[in-house]
Amino acid sequence: MMTFENRAIPIALAAVLIDTIGFGIIMPILPQLITQLGHIDLEQATRVAGYMLVVFSVMQFFAGPVLGNLSDRFGRRPILMTSMLCFGIDYALMAWAPTLAWLFLGRAIAGAAGAVYGPAGSVIADVTPPDKRGAAFGLISLAFGVGFVVGPALGGLLGAFGVRAPFMAAAALALINAATMYFLLPETLKLENRRPFSLRDAHIVGAFRPLFHAGNAAPLLLAWFLWQLSHMVYPATWSFWAAIRLGWDAKAIGWSLAFVGVIMACVQGGLTGPVIKRFGERRAIVFGMISAATAFCLFAFATAGWQAYVLMAISAFQGFVFPAFNGLLSRMVDAKHQGALQGGIGSMGSVSSILGPLLLTQALATGVDHGFAGANFLLAALLATAALVIVAWKVLDRVPGKAEAPA
Repeated sequence: MMTFENRAIPIALAAVLIDTIGFGIIMPILPQLITQLGHIDLEQATRVAGYMLVVFSVMQFFAGPVLGNLSDRFGRRPILMTSMLCFGIDYALMAWAPTLAWLFLGRAIAGAAGAVYGPAGSVIADVTPPDKRGAAFGLISLAFGVGFVVGPALGGLLGAFGVRAPFMAAAALALINAATMYFLLPETLKLENRRPFSLRDAHIVGAFRPLFHAGNAAPLLLAWFLWQLSHMVYPATWSFWAAIRLGWDAKAIGWSLAFVGVIMACVQGGLTGPVIKRFGERRAIVFGMISAATAFCLFAFATAGWQAYVLMAISAFQGFVFPAFNGLLSRMVDAKHQGALQGGIGSMGSVSSILGPLLLTQALATGVDHGFAGANFLLAALLATAALVIVAWKVLDRVPGKAEAPA
C-alpha cells in the first residue's frame, strides 16, 4: 500500500490537482464568457476558444522545461510556490477580464504558471526510493484524473452563480495551495544535487532530439501523434459542440465532462491492466482505437443527450491505448534511450495540444457554416483511423519481443 513517507508528496500532488481543476473548471462556462466579451455568436466563439487553447499549450510547451530546469537550480519549493501564486493571481485577473484580449493574456499566464508537472515530479523523485518511484509517479496521473472530474463538474455548478464564479474559485484554490506550500512544504532538493541553469537544457528545440534515438519506433510515434491529435477533440471542442448541437448549458456540459472523467478512471484503474495482460498490447491498442474512432464518427451525427452519454461510455475503452503504447515503445528501444523516448513523447503531446485545437475548432466552425455541426468529430475519426491503420498493418508486425496473448 502506498503511503506518504514525506509530507512534500501530497502538497506537490495538490499542485497538479489544482492545476488540472483550474483548466477544467472554466470549460463549461467558456462558450458563454467568450460570446459575452467578444459580442459574437457561438460559431465565432468556437474559433476564438481554439486560438485560446493554442496560446495556453504554447506557453506550457515553453514553460515546462524552463520550470523544470529552474527547480534543479533553485530547488523545488520556490518554483512550485511561485507558480501557484502566479496561478492564483492570474485567475483572479481573468475573473475581472473586461475584454477578450485580457482573457487571452490570462490564459497565456495560466499556461506558463501551470506547467508544474516537472517540479512536482521532481519532488517525488527527491524523496521516494528508486524501487517505489513507479507507484509514486502514478499518483500524478491519479491527481490529473481526479482534477479532470472535479474541475468541469465544479465549473458547471458554479456557473449558475455567473460566468466569473469559476475563475474566482480557481484563484482561491491556487492561493490556498501557495500558502500551504509556504508554511508546510519542505525543500526536497539537496544543495549538493543542484546544478547551474542552462538555456540549452531548457530550449524548445532540445525537446525533439530524443525522437531521433527511438530507432524503428518512428512509425509508431507517428501513429501516436495522429492519435493524440484526434483525442484533442474533447478539450478543444466539446463545450461548443454540446452547446451548438445538443443545446446544453454550462451545468449540463460540466456533468458530461465529469461523467467522462469517472468512466475513464474506472477503465484505466480497473480494466486496462487485466485487458493488456490477457489480450496483449496490440489487441488492446486496436480495440481502444476502434472504440474511439467509432464513437467519434457517431458523435458527428448525435442529436440527443442520451446518445452522447452512450457514446461517451463506448469511447471510454480508448483508455487502453496510452498504457499499451507505452509498453510497446519501451520494448522498441534499449535501456539507454528509455528516458529519451519518453521525453520525445512528451514533446509530441505538447505539439498535439497546439495543432489539435487549431484543426478541430476550425473544422467545427466550418461545419456549422455549412449546416453540419459534426465536422470536428469526423476529422477526429479520420485521424484516429489513420493511427489505427499504422498500428494494425504497418508497425506491430515488426515490433521485437511482442508480449501478445495467444490467438
